[in-house]
Amino acid sequence: MPAVLDVGIVGAGPVGLCMAALLLRRGLDVAVFEKRAGPGTQTRAIGIHPPALAVLESIGAAAPLIGSGVRITSGTAYSAGRKVGSLDFGLPGAAYPFILSVPQTRTLEVLEECVAASGSGALHRGVEVLDAVPDNGGLLLRGRRADGAGPAEPFEARCRFLIAADGAHSGLRAALGITPTVRSYPDHYLMGDFHDGTPYGSEAVLFLEPPGIVECFPLPGGIRRWVVRTGPPGGEPSAPLLAALIRERTAAVVEPSSNSMLSAFGVRSRLVTEMVHGRTVLLGDAAHELSPIGGQGMNLGWLDASALAPLLERMVRADRGRPDPALGGELADLERSRLRAARKASRQAGINMALGRPLPPTALALRNAVVGRAVRWPAVAGFVARRFTMH
Repeated sequence: MPAVLDVGIVGAGPVGLCMAALLLRRGLDVAVFEKRAGPGTQTRAIGIHPPALAVLESIGAAAPLIGSGVRITSGTAYSAGRKVGSLDFGLPGAAYPFILSVPQTRTLEVLEECVAASGSGALHRGVEVLDAVPDNGGLLLRGRRADGAGPAEPFEARCRFLIAADGAHSGLRAALGITPTVRSYPDHYLMGDFHDGTPYGSEAVLFLEPPGIVECFPLPGGIRRWVVRTGPPGGEPSAPLLAALIRERTAAVVEPSSNSMLSAFGVRSRLVTEMVHGRTVLLGDAAHELSPIGGQGMNLGWLDASALAPLLERMVRADRGRPDPALGGELADLERSRLRAARKASRQAGINMALGRPLPPTALALRNAVVGRAVRWPAVAGFVARRFTMH
């Protein structure tokens, strides 16, 4: 690791690793600091949208992920056993005419491989960065290092610029004194992965039912993810409970013993009003935590990283002694653009959740009839498909 890094990145999640790979390919000195000793094991984020696949292609990650995942080319909604409508995700001219479904653990694995291929030794695990203070025109990162074999030791590193990609509960964001705008929603979900015995194949399916929506998506290996809108949790989630809810609302039978992942969660959003703070840029969930319904959060972080990478390269070159007077205005424009994108994605997530809330049968039937007729119009279907695929 050089005496002064061009860019330090805190957080080895999907966004931090993607940012590192983008910058390493541009020839910058980069290090990623991650407090966890090993890769994450959760697999909540599974959907990769077409614009994000284009970003991943630029770092060599798209092909291995596509080879590992399921291509979702369409989605269908049902209610009371009857088809409401369908959407085709294969938009005309799209380089990737599908949404890719792949476990987050595999996504992280591929991104780590991309970082290793471009910058061996760039990823530093067991390092918790607690704050960053101005230091000789750059930043001094302070924290602690622990290898699990003994007590933690003080840690320091210097960098020109810092990317805070340390998640929704970002410690660096708090250290900067930034308080995001938080909104809580009246929505709770129970989610789990089961052996797929349905006839839906590679299709995404929504069940619009009076007690609340049920969603299901294919995963590799003959697995299907189910998400059920519930009331506030009344106890510990269980696979038998989720299986019972699925059967009650959709008549689909899933075997509780085949469950491989289970999660219960409520929903809130956190949005900052500024992503850029001096030499630190907030990225991913540290800047904008969205509802997972719609699967836009991880993708939005990748799009942020892709937009920032070329500008950050120019900022580093300027910091090395090549002045670039246009940088300040361009960085402000990029920040405004990405914050607009975050607000748009947050609104879309809110719409997605509203469509899944309980409704009386008569009101639900009326709404379904209106929606079903609307998506038969090609212009409406194309607009909705573009919103769902983040085009």
